[in-house]
Amino acid sequence: MKSGFVKSFIAIAALAALALALPAELVGQQPRYQLIDLGTFGGPNAVVNGPGTHDFSNSGTYEGYAETAIPDPYAPNCVNPECLVYHAQVWRNGVVGDLGSLPGVNNSGTSGISANGRFISGFSENGLIDPLLGVPEVRAVVWKDGQIIDLGTMEGGNESGAGAVNSRGQVIGGSTNTILDPFSMFCFIVCGTTQSRAFLWQNGVMQDLGTLGGPDASPDVVNESGQIAGHSYTNSTANPTTGIPTIDPFFWENGIMVDIGSLGGTIGFPSWVNGRGQVVGTSNLAGDQTFHPFFWDRGVLTDIGTFGGSKGEALRVSDSGLVVGRADLADGTHHAFVWKNGVMVDVGVVPGDLCTNGRAINSMGQAVGTSTDCMGHVRHMFLWQNGSIHDLTALILPGSDIQVFEAWDINDLGVIAAVGMLPNGDQHAVLLVPASADEIAAASALPTVTAAPATPHRAATTSADSPASNRIRLLNRFRRMRPQP
Repeated sequence: MKSGFVKSFIAIAALAALALALPAELVGQQPRYQLIDLGTFGGPNAVVNGPGTHDFSNSGTYEGYAETAIPDPYAPNCVNPECLVYHAQVWRNGVVGDLGSLPGVNNSGTSGISANGRFISGFSENGLIDPLLGVPEVRAVVWKDGQIIDLGTMEGGNESGAGAVNSRGQVIGGSTNTILDPFSMFCFIVCGTTQSRAFLWQNGVMQDLGTLGGPDASPDVVNESGQIAGHSYTNSTANPTTGIPTIDPFFWENGIMVDIGSLGGTIGFPSWVNGRGQVVGTSNLAGDQTFHPFFWDRGVLTDIGTFGGSKGEALRVSDSGLVVGRADLADGTHHAFVWKNGVMVDVGVVPGDLCTNGRAINSMGQAVGTSTDCMGHVRHMFLWQNGSIHDLTALILPGSDIQVFEAWDINDLGVIAAVGMLPNGDQHAVLLVPASADEIAAASALPTVTAAPATPHRAATTSADSPASNRIRLLNRFRRMRPQP
């Protein structure tokens, strides 16, 4: 058993190693942020896709979607509570744009953007009603240089959706076919009744990625090299613990699908694959009563573990190999963690809170997430860098009446995609952009205004409830052990 001195030494060394990921100008320095409200297209709300998606290109172009003022023509089969049409939203060089939809009055949304910013993946209704499900049909689409392309479906299916895209224009997604399947993975307004197959689309050709032996598969993320991580049934026999067949994460490259395996349970999902082909995600343990975060690299599956509790999950791995997620403590609370090379660092909590949830991390070692009361109420956002946690809300420059309460993504430029609430309760996507010295000085010269007390919020309606996020919706449908809020 390690002594307290050795444990302390390891923790200090880990923090020092992670600090090396930051550029010199950020070490020991708290950034400040300008808030940019991306607004909507006439409706009340906008959506940030959140963990599991590329929300930014390398140059900082952002993708999401926002409501219009147009009533949904397919009511009551609406995809949002307001029953308003929403469209894919893009922010590029300071300008917000509406990417539109397939011809007609149709909903559309995004699911990812390529590193070079030329391609945005997503979905759009096509104006038809699915004869099997009785709801609007959805098609996988990609916007190339702003122009929408319908990717179609596989083998006569009626539904498809794109999940991500890289700078080669390789789009991954899921599509139904015509084979009846009681365990269909495809879910949008309702879940499908036929098989859902993972596809790779490039230059007009849709390729079935296959499965791990079961009827369905779904891809989740793709990197710039075309390596894909996803999940697949391994057979067609329902397990008594979950009621569905075993789901394992997979790694696909050059036509070969590799079973990543599990930590002993019958359900596992990947969350991210980085440029090195390293995969992180979450896997049930034996008995399917608990789950842990995992890290997979070159055929080796590692249980990242927890802080002494029973559950945890990994959401993102940066290209520098930094993993972020959350893990239970022995007392039942949970903290965000940053992990690399077997060393797990506790991010801690914003003072006064009990729990934190790590959402995203960039290659500079900056992590963002939420700080909560452990009961689902978000009290603060956090920024973690150089071994210290900061109240992210307190770092936003004054001048906006939007209360920002959910940070979902951060890119290597340090720009953060977040959710903000207007005084009337509407939610908008906002960007928090690192401020210059002049901007900070100008804000400091403004008259001092006493800020309103922070209002606790339920977790934002973003990726977990997004119709574009088939992986998360499937996980929420089938996984019996929901992570704590």
